[in-house]
Amino acid sequence: MRSGTQSKKKQRRRPGEVRDAIVTILSNKPNGAAIPEIEEGLRGLIGPSPSSSIRSYLRLNSDSLFRRAARGVYALRETENVEYSPRPCDDLPPKSYAFGRSRLFEADCFNWLKEQRDNSIHAVVTDPPYGLVEYTSEQQEKLRKGKGGVWRIPPAFDGSKRSPVPRFTVLSPEALDELARFFFEWGRALLPALVPGANVLVASNPLLSYVVSGALAKAGLERRGELVRLVMTLRGGDRPKAAHEEFFGVSVMPRSMWEPWLLFRKPIEGRVQDNLRKWKTGGFRRPSGDRPFGDVIPSAPTHQAERALAPHPSLKPQAFLRAVIRGVLPLGEGVVLDTFAGSGSTLAAAEAVGYESVGVEKDSQYFDLAIRAIPKLAAFKNGLNHSFNL
Repeated sequence: MRSGTQSKKKQRRRPGEVRDAIVTILSNKPNGAAIPEIEEGLRGLIGPSPSSSIRSYLRLNSDSLFRRAARGVYALRETENVEYSPRPCDDLPPKSYAFGRSRLFEADCFNWLKEQRDNSIHAVVTDPPYGLVEYTSEQQEKLRKGKGGVWRIPPAFDGSKRSPVPRFTVLSPEALDELARFFFEWGRALLPALVPGANVLVASNPLLSYVVSGALAKAGLERRGELVRLVMTLRGGDRPKAAHEEFFGVSVMPRSMWEPWLLFRKPIEGRVQDNLRKWKTGGFRRPSGDRPFGDVIPSAPTHQAERALAPHPSLKPQAFLRAVIRGVLPLGEGVVLDTFAGSGSTLAAAEAVGYESVGVEKDSQYFDLAIRAIPKLAAFKNGLNHSFNL
């Protein structure tokens, strides 16, 4: 009786675990898989599962998540006609750069990920284009010429020139659909390269994070919550445009005082301790033995001294980046990837912490900026703040 009770406890699973594992398996099989193949894949991810449960999950989710490709064969519904197509120039061989333990490639991340070995990346920390449109060639050209476009160019205040910020309230429903499609495909492309238990930390915006989070979950990554970067920004808080005197006491939107960093991971193999022993992943590195890693991190805006080293419109401070990068590898071992490397600040932070890192950036101007900036940011002395309550 006792052993039977123990066996039942071992078989107990969190809600949706079978469904999420099926998504992970099918995300790597665009043409679908037969039920016996799905059963075999589940045994490797979460252990044996009753065939009746698998068939039930497939049937119950066939309208929204799965599609029946043939008799007894299922595929992800989103795999039809949603393939992301890089620009033709992205097919050129990538340029590369190395500094210390970091490597940087000029390439489209979708093409680059296709060439990577399975189970070769241990964590992802990336600050992607929040709404995609702000980093198109057209909008970047406007930004570099000071024309604005999607980017809001704030006026100087007390002689201080403030950094531009993108406006996401102007995005159309079509742009939001494109955003979801992009991150679904990005998540699918990323999964094979990740080791089981790899943390995936993605910067976002409060207006768009729900779109990105839903897409990554559908791609097969397991949602683990959010990290909150507490920081005062220039977004929100304004009075009604052209009526600021009439409605002096009104803010159209709250002034944003935080930034969401979406936290996902590739499903682990077995228990956390099993995954840690085999893959060195599955949790977070504690700041100290008596203090756990926390999900709220105070952060100042990026200091002008750092912006002078790496003049990128979305530059995050080294203090914040070093804190989160240190935490995403629970045993301090492995490779951290940034698929939207920008000025290379993530790689610089990993270098400062002592981790191996890889970055991918497809904008040639930002790639050249990163080559100059990574050594300088890695040596930046004000990049650690030990008062963080991690």
